Amino acid sequence: MQTTAITVPTSGFSQLNPVRASRWRTVAGALAATVAFGLLPAAAFAEPAKGGAANLAMVGEPQGLDPMISTADLVGTIMQHVYEPLYTFDANWNVAPMLAEGMPVVSKDGLTYTIAIRKGVKLHNGRDLNADDVVASLQRWMELSPRGKSVGKEVASLTAKGPLSVELKLKSPYAPLLAQLALPSGMAAILAKESIAPQLKEFIGTGPYKFKERRPDQFTVLVRHDGYTARKEAPSGYAGRREALLDELRFVPVPNANTRVEGSLSGQFQYADLLPVEAVGRIEKGAPAVVPIVTKNFGFPYIVFNTKEGVLASQPLRRAVQTAVGQGELMAAGFGDNRFFVVEPNFFPKGTPYYSAAGTNAYNTRNPQTAKDLAAKAGYNGQPVRIMASRQYEFHYNMALVMSEQLKKAGFKTDLQVVDWATLVQRRNDAKLWDVYFTHSGLFPEPMLSPPQLGDGAPGWWETPSKKATLTAFNQETDNAKRGALWGQVQQTVYDEVPFIEVGKFNSLSARSAKLEGYTPAIWPFFWNTGLAK
Repeated sequence: MQTTAITVPTSGFSQLNPVRASRWRTVAGALAATVAFGLLPAAAFAEPAKGGAANLAMVGEPQGLDPMISTADLVGTIMQHVYEPLYTFDANWNVAPMLAEGMPVVSKDGLTYTIAIRKGVKLHNGRDLNADDVVASLQRWMELSPRGKSVGKEVASLTAKGPLSVELKLKSPYAPLLAQLALPSGMAAILAKESIAPQLKEFIGTGPYKFKERRPDQFTVLVRHDGYTARKEAPSGYAGRREALLDELRFVPVPNANTRVEGSLSGQFQYADLLPVEAVGRIEKGAPAVVPIVTKNFGFPYIVFNTKEGVLASQPLRRAVQTAVGQGELMAAGFGDNRFFVVEPNFFPKGTPYYSAAGTNAYNTRNPQTAKDLAAKAGYNGQPVRIMASRQYEFHYNMALVMSEQLKKAGFKTDLQVVDWATLVQRRNDAKLWDVYFTHSGLFPEPMLSPPQLGDGAPGWWETPSKKATLTAFNQETDNAKRGALWGQVQQTVYDEVPFIEVGKFNSLSARSAKLEGYTPAIWPFFWNTGLAK
């Protein structure tokens, strides 16, 4: 088997939302084959074998296993194997049906969606999925999920219309609806109705794998769901036929990035997620046993501000911090090799429907004196700015170090709090504990998919009249060309009100064993249709 590196351009959007992805250079020597997100060349792998267990090194311990409550990628990565949504994304980022029989029937006024549910889909408890499960699950999602809450505000009613049909009525047209229902992060997961509770105690879904066991700081184990009801279509991205070839998936928390690298090289892990970019040379030297995966246009790091409590609840002080920050320095600190990142102020690349230069004069200013003057005018009196970051994502930590120094040059006191990722995800829900935290997101075709701060109730708690007005106008417009112009107003509002700062865009590095066959690189790694060579 050929085991050279695979480069994956993940931002190929659908024909409705065409994108010319940024043509960043790939790592020297790493480009062996360019593949579309979710689709590998048919000749790349032999037919994967069935059986065996895969050890999958993740960046840390998931803070929970409820895919609705948490928008953490780690939770979505694991639980997308257990739960499935009504819709998902194919290899070109088109919305495609999963538990739904097909695409919805939409009324002429765009307000009523009728969704047929696939017949004979087995839940993990052996019962057939029905419309009551779907309605109860989506109601829970709209009550508890930051993403779901933003959708829930748009929904007039949600009812079962027979055993395998659901009717969703909107208050007004809402363009992102199907994309919101399709995302693995903060997932609109469909659960067995009897398992639904404010805090899940049983994890009963329809996915190709079932939950078996979780031992904190050791592993989360999923096992094959032998009664799984697969779709008939060919696999494409997250869509199409899913088959559980492996007996077990063992998600192992490995917070130390170098340990993930060493475990990949030694064969301890069949897959290792989000490795330090400086390790690419070592991973390449591990060939043919180890395969580096460079995922292009993987996503963007961003810095979230607490707009609810603390020193940066003041918008003028957030503007002062924004003026002190130099995103170029942060990206260089986070990724080092400029083949792995790009410094640009627009949230979407040129050539996409949502490219805009609005507000970008506030990007990468790195002006400590002006920032100091703005802070003094806003009444800053020396309170420490509490910055949270985790070393499990080494680039978060390196960026936080640089930002702390940039703020000090502008006269701010800083308190850098380095915690494990699960602790950060827990603490960010308490407005009394932090002022700033570092995170990242994938780059998606629908702007409302990320970051969750564009929705309701996400950490940071950004709620203003300008946000409401610009997002309402954007979301109610269903014409893509018109939505593009309206997105510029949203981007301007983000730059003006500073609920978060987008730092730049980056490529990611992961690795897999050459024995892990049929693996399809993706933003949220998935391991159905994947086997281990004997």
